[in-house]
Amino acid sequence: MTATVDLRGGLDARGLPRQALVAVDLAQVEPDEALASALAQHRDGIVVGVSDEPLPDTPGTRALLDGLDVLLAPSAPGSAHAGGRADLAELSEVVEANPVAAVTLKRVLRAGEGIGVDAALTLESLAYSTLLAGSEFRGWLGARDRRAGEDRPQRVEVERPGAELVIRLARPWRRNAVDAAMRDALHEALEVALLDPSVEEVVLRGDGPDFSAGGDLDEFGSAADVAVAALVRTSHSVARSVHDLGPRLRCEVQGACVGAGIEIPSFAAHVTAAPDAWFQLPEVRMGLVPGAGGTVGIPRRIGRWRTAYMALTAGRIDATTALAWGLVDECTGS
Repeated sequence: MTATVDLRGGLDARGLPRQALVAVDLAQVEPDEALASALAQHRDGIVVGVSDEPLPDTPGTRALLDGLDVLLAPSAPGSAHAGGRADLAELSEVVEANPVAAVTLKRVLRAGEGIGVDAALTLESLAYSTLLAGSEFRGWLGARDRRAGEDRPQRVEVERPGAELVIRLARPWRRNAVDAAMRDALHEALEVALLDPSVEEVVLRGDGPDFSAGGDLDEFGSAADVAVAALVRTSHSVARSVHDLGPRLRCEVQGACVGAGIEIPSFAAHVTAAPDAWFQLPEVRMGLVPGAGGTVGIPRRIGRWRTAYMALTAGRIDATTALAWGLVDECTGS
């Protein structure tokens, strides 16, 4: 019954989505192929399915889920469901405030499903760099005060006990925020492990109470040339190096794992989380999409629906939920 769903697509005269968010009450529609196809073709807005009841595992339901970008329901087949009806207001607020970033996220997540990791990382970097030049990001940047305070040159520490290489994010005074210097140092350390077959295991950790609070906000928007920045980001991709190390690398996280602080670990073969670990993707609120591999590594762990939910609500996910979803592989110390 597609008549019960308002799907006004396209862009307005300003180039913005006419309908940035479509909420579909799944109790009021029949999950048939026609509706599924109509939802999947709604390219210029976020389609959110809402249900107060668990969804059955039927062919019709699975087809319907494929047309959704986010599903707020108690349970559903696979990894589609996340959160509940109460999350719709917060999700709507983020999408309405940043419709270009939200729709870009949708398109990148969908396009990234059918391509390899390297190509998907390139797609993400190009989308991220495009949004750096957009009005939504400029608005966020203009409303933000840059922090002042002492910094230190140390970014990453590396130890080599035997056949194990231990890499630590070593900037706890800034909650291990990832700036360009840390990215480059981390990439170099991982490349050493890739080139040295005698390194049998790599362990990635973060000093202090937090694994990483994400990208260093004081560097956001500081690139003189966003096109060059896109090339640097893909050439020095920490996410790609973590992915290439495969089963040789495990990651141990605690406290805040925000933005890059979960995007990078999502590529690890095994992620261990302390009980106090929490996870967040705040980039859409800034007018951006995840830019450290989050649209690639995270959906390969938890599916694009839950990835979109995390990014479009910017809500915190605790360690227990992260384990249940598969965002991490083990919780320790509980």
